[in-house]
Amino acid sequence: MRAIAVSEYGATPAPMNLPRPEPRPGEILVKMIAAGLNPLDWKVADGMLKDSADAEFPLILGRDGAGVVDEVGEGVTRLRHGEQVYGCFLDVERGTGSFAEYAVVPEDGPVARMPDGMIYTQAAAVPTAGTTALTMMETAGVAEGQAVLVVGATGGVGQALVQLAAREGAKVIATARADMAGTVRRLGADETVDHTAGDLNRQVLEVHSDGIDAVLDVVSDTGATEGIAQLLRPGGVYVSTTWSVNPDAMEAQGLRGVNVEVEPSAELLDRLSELIDAGELRVSIEREVPLEDAPDALAGNRAGGARGKTVIRV
Repeated sequence: MRAIAVSEYGATPAPMNLPRPEPRPGEILVKMIAAGLNPLDWKVADGMLKDSADAEFPLILGRDGAGVVDEVGEGVTRLRHGEQVYGCFLDVERGTGSFAEYAVVPEDGPVARMPDGMIYTQAAAVPTAGTTALTMMETAGVAEGQAVLVVGATGGVGQALVQLAAREGAKVIATARADMAGTVRRLGADETVDHTAGDLNRQVLEVHSDGIDAVLDVVSDTGATEGIAQLLRPGGVYVSTTWSVNPDAMEAQGLRGVNVEVEPSAELLDRLSELIDAGELRVSIEREVPLEDAPDALAGNRAGGARGKTVIRV
């Protein structure tokens, strides 16, 4: 089968012809139709998991995907042959991922039936971004009337955060360059601040002079986080996916700081499906590329400046 893989950590992702995985008891084999690209994919290729898991090489890249159940292993009861599913398929210890014609996943793993009426390319863009956004929202406890700053609002996670925070009735301030301001406003942002056009804190204080209640941050390093945290009111919360928060230091300032590590699950995916079916969460696709162009797409994602999700057509 066609796949995009690396022969070792640090190698350049490349097209390869590899054996089709076979479902073990309790697993399903999915014929992949589309795969979603995330920064995690090139970080895995670089070796971010080398100290926590023994990888099988060649290692097929790709975490998110959507497709059709092609075969089920012994004992599978939740999902059936022919059902449309989406979820997370990366298994470094087995060397499998979603950037391939076929992928396997345990039926009790992070896989669920696709939202009604959703096409494969949209569904493939949802799992990691959507479950991350849901987890961050719940961790922060975003509530009606709060002022919430979303840092990194134009990527997949950021756009989901803007929508979910607005859905809760929060006043959303989103970081976005001028050419993306209209997009995040249409998703629910009340204000936008251009992080490339001057001091971010000053721009936020111009619209919220008394500070804000929460920061949901998917991009900042430790230095930037320390500066942005100065915007928080006493009792405010800072949630980071880049592990840039020092919880003890924030507690000493009367703040709550949390670094989140998301564990996608079928339950979280089912909740996302409900939001999508209700029209309360939309997916913005920046571009679609064929499987053979995935290495170039990974390089582009590494360079930054995402304006939505990149989806790979398998």
